[in-house]
Amino acid sequence: MDLDDAPSRPNDALIELLRQDLDPLSVAELEARIAALEGEIARTRAARDRSVDHRASADALFRR
Repeated sequence: MDLDDAPSRPNDALIELLRQDLDPLSVAELEARIAALEGEIARTRAARDRSVDHRASADALFRR
């Protein structure tokens, strides 16, 4: 993701994450960062899936 594509909310954690300089980090620190980000991706996907399921349930309920 490019900074230009990122959401434009003030103090957005994603913007701060994208701005961080990775050069000073060790391989171990980079691996830990990757693991943490993969965990956050999984959490975000689960939240998205719950939202989609909730929306589909609501749509089905109101179509009756």
